Amino acid sequence: MSNSSSITEFLLLAFANTWELQLLHFWLFLGIYLAALLGNGLIITAITCDHHLHTPMYFFLLNLSLLDLGSISTTLPKAMANSLWDNRDISYQGCAAQVFFFYFCAAAEYSLLTIMSYDRYVAICKPLHYGTLLGNRACVHMAAAAWGTGFLYAVLHTANTFSLPLCQGNAVDQFFCEIPQILKLSCSHSYLREVGLLVVSACLGFGCFVFIVVSYVQIFRAVLRIPSEQGRHKAFSTCLPHLAVVFLFISTGTFAHLKPPSISSPTLGLVVSFLYSVVPPAINSLIYSMRNQDLKDTLRKLITRCYSEAIICSSSS
Repeated sequence: MSNSSSITEFLLLAFANTWELQLLHFWLFLGIYLAALLGNGLIITAITCDHHLHTPMYFFLLNLSLLDLGSISTTLPKAMANSLWDNRDISYQGCAAQVFFFYFCAAAEYSLLTIMSYDRYVAICKPLHYGTLLGNRACVHMAAAAWGTGFLYAVLHTANTFSLPLCQGNAVDQFFCEIPQILKLSCSHSYLREVGLLVVSACLGFGCFVFIVVSYVQIFRAVLRIPSEQGRHKAFSTCLPHLAVVFLFISTGTFAHLKPPSISSPTLGLVVSFLYSVVPPAINSLIYSMRNQDLKDTLRKLITRCYSEAIICSSSS
């Protein structure tokens, strides 16, 4: 038996038992990580460089891309290093940092998705009040509230989780440090305090979910009343990507934490955790850029300009 004061490292769950499969996972993770960096990096660059995209919707999208980069950078690099070096350990401080940054990005992103649903509601249902309700100062305050919510959420859960005495070993049944898995190592009934905090968080998250649903019910009612087909198409093109991201984020996270014990297994746990921790930040940029013509035009101009400058530089040299 050991307690948390004697634990200096945790052992993460490996994706495979053979070196060949671990190497395959490394290249797979590297490809996903580079795709996430490229996609989100292009969105951030396009929104920053094009003044036509300096609107509330794209301001929130820029913040979402930053959070996606932070989220995927919290889990994948360590998983890639462990797969490449055939290693499972993570330091106690590294595990605490991973918990903090993962839950910080997740809570801030969920708050931001809620704010983005309000942005789409005002843009479509109250267009005449859009400039008043979502001015520059209001947008900055709402984005700061989302980041602040994530920070407070992460501080509370990280401090509460790592103050618990741990005596059930140091093996975490997950490829990254996750609060439910660390609670399984607790040997004290004080873990119920963290469970209670998780329940309160779930209730608040459910409140945000209800707000998003109600917002989109109002949005779809307003869109269906638009007389022109072109107007309906434009409205849907700005709403459906956000709705798809919300569904992906909520569905994968909910299934990961609420799946029945009867279907639980280490392999399924790895797959599900990969779906909710890696897939959303990796493909959010793709979802938003597929149906957003303004963003696609800006990215096309940006890539063309970079290509032309590279040709000019190579010709002059």
